[in-house]
Order: sequence, then C-alpha cells, then structure tokens
Amino acid sequence: MTARPGPTGRLARTSSVFVAFAAVHAFSLALLLPRIMAGETYGDVGLYRHWAFHGFSRGIWLGVDDTWVYPAGAMLPMIVAGLFGRPAYLLAWFLLCVVLDLAAVLALLNSSAVRYGWQAACLWLSFTAILAPVAFSRVDGITGPLVVVGLVVAAASPMLASSVLSLATWIKVWPAAAVLALLIAARARVRVVLAGLLVSGVIVGVAAARGGLANVLGFLSAQDRRGMQLEAPLATPGLWQAVLGGATTVEFDAELHTMELRGSFTAPLAAAMNTLLCVAVALIALLMVAALRNDADRTQLLVTGTLALVGALIVFNKVGSPQFMIWLGAVIPVGAALNGRRWIVPSALMVVIAVLTTLVYPILYTQLHEALHPGVALLLTVRNLLVVVVFAWAVRHLHMLRSSGVGGSV
Repeated sequence: MTARPGPTGRLARTSSVFVAFAAVHAFSLALLLPRIMAGETYGDVGLYRHWAFHGFSRGIWLGVDDTWVYPAGAMLPMIVAGLFGRPAYLLAWFLLCVVLDLAAVLALLNSSAVRYGWQAACLWLSFTAILAPVAFSRVDGITGPLVVVGLVVAAASPMLASSVLSLATWIKVWPAAAVLALLIAARARVRVVLAGLLVSGVIVGVAAARGGLANVLGFLSAQDRRGMQLEAPLATPGLWQAVLGGATTVEFDAELHTMELRGSFTAPLAAAMNTLLCVAVALIALLMVAALRNDADRTQLLVTGTLALVGALIVFNKVGSPQFMIWLGAVIPVGAALNGRRWIVPSALMVVIAVLTTLVYPILYTQLHEALHPGVALLLTVRNLLVVVVFAWAVRHLHMLRSSGVGGSV
C-alpha cells in the first residue's frame, strides 16, 4: 500500500471503489431477486419481518413491551424496513444495508485521519461480498457499517463517534467493545460519555414511557439460557467429540433457532464462558490503560483495542454465529486505513476467515450439523483457529503500543 496519490489518481481510485461497490451490491441483489419478487425473505430477515409486523398489528414491541434476545434499538431497522410493506420487506432490508455500506465507504474515502482510505474501502467491500449471505440477512449487517463510521470519525469528532457507536450498541451488543475502547482512548471523555448517555436516554426513555423499563436489559439475561453453539471457537473440542462419536451431540434450540452442542464437555464450559469473557475484557481494558499511561498513540489505541475487545467477544462467547465475523470485518478495514501494510496480517487472515465462514455457512452447513462431516468440521476448526490468531495479534499489538510510547491523540 502506498501513500495518497495526486488528484487524478485519487479520482481514478475513488471511481474504482464505487464500481466495486456497485458490482458487489448488484450481484447480491441479483441473488436475492427471486425471493424479493416472490415476497419472501432470506435468513433471519424472516424473523425480523415477523417481529416488526407483530408490533404493527398488536402494538407490542419486543425489547420494550416484552423481553427480547436483542437490545431494544434492534427494532429500529426492523421497523424502517417494515414501512415499505410486508411483500417488499426483504428489498427494504437490503436497501437499508446498502445505504449503511455506502456510509462506511464514504467515511473511509473522505476522512482526513486515514492515509489508506481507498484500500480499506476495497477491503471492506471484499468482506461484504464474501460474507454476503449473512451481511444482508442479519442485524449485524446494520451494525457493522455503523462501527466503521464511528471508528473513522472518532479522531475528528469523538462525540459523534460515541453517538454512532452507542446507537449501534443498542441495536446489537457487540459495538460496546468500540464504545469501551473510545472511552479509554479519547481525550474528551466527558463528551463521549454525554453523547452515549443521550442516545441511551432516548431509548430508555421511550421504554419507560411505555411502561417497559424492566424489559430494556432483558437481552442480558437471555444470553444465560444459551448453551455452547456448534460454531463457537472454544466449542471446537466438543465439535470433534461429536464428529468422532463421543458423548457430545448436536441439538436444535427451537427458541433461539441455533444448533447447540450438548455433552459432558460443553455443559461446564458453557457455564464458565461468561466469567471468562468478563475476565478477558477486563484484562484488555487494563492493557489499554497501561498503554495510554505510556503515551501510546490514541488513535492506534482505539482501533487496536477495539479489535482485541471484539476478538475477546468472539473467542470467549458461547455463540459462534457466522455473522460474528462481520464484527472483525468492520474493525480491520479501519486499522488498515490507518496503517496500511502494518495491518496486512489481520487483513489477510480476515479474507481467509470470511471465505471459510461462508463455506461452512450456508454452503456446507447441512453436512456439518446433520452429518457431522469431518471435512466441514475441519474447515470450521481452521476458521476458529484463525479467529484466535487475529485476537492474539491484536493483544500483542496492544502490548507493543504500550511499549512504544509514541504519543498521539483522538
């Protein structure tokens, strides 16, 4: 990767990014078009449509009027898509994802804080293309580009970044990793906190006005009921126990619509996962604070700390859904935008992770959970190992920031 070219070169590269953007989204639309024309949905979008129109018809909104597996803000994009009607729901959801993807690309291309914006935009588009089966059918496809935007604008406006990232957190919990990293790295911590409280206050206020304050944090307790999901990184030994005919079995959780591992290995592991996750997050936060006290560059600290925290949320999670790879895919392009070749390791690994993820789900998923095919299990195992490698790279890079003392600001 090279530094920014002159005006003519920038125009050519920007044009190439938009051509790639159009190609990626046109191809994805073409694949979805038969379902769109039939008024059908794809993936979890069917659930989103059901939840949205349940609210429209009965006035009962999940996350506010009843407990939900998602934070209350997740209903916002579902409602927006529902405004276009039931038959057009999938098209509306897709277009909402396209608009947010465009916002992420524009942020990468136009930010004065990054040197490698067009390369990072291409990286983001490559992840979107490879992970398209989940990028356009999961709520993570909404939060991913929001995190890109929030991290990119953090240097120029920490308050705006906090607002965007806080909104994303109220849609799906994982952007809280970026909020925590911003809170540690930012100089303007008071403004960061105030912006986050303002966004949170609006959502909590709406819930309180409807008498649903007790349900706002219901998504936290919903996670306790989960077992070890088939694809979770630390569930890999249990997966192989099942593949080799051991005491572990694969069962479908009808309430959560997930495939879970049940057995002597997975039960105690599932019980310990929340504790392991909390410990990992706390240790990473302490490492960030130590780096900050050693005068680490705050922008580098923000993006590297976010990657480490997001990695922890995946590695030490009972759930291992394929859309979790969007979390990594949102942070890594921002790191590449700032650092170019210095982030070649996580960038290259993420491409491989994305390919393996799509191979496992949706292409070969039936062979995995029904036939327990060892070849597919091996693909998933390699994917999980690479996720752990990215997490370890981020933690090591944090330690290097702590040791460098290069200074800088957000």
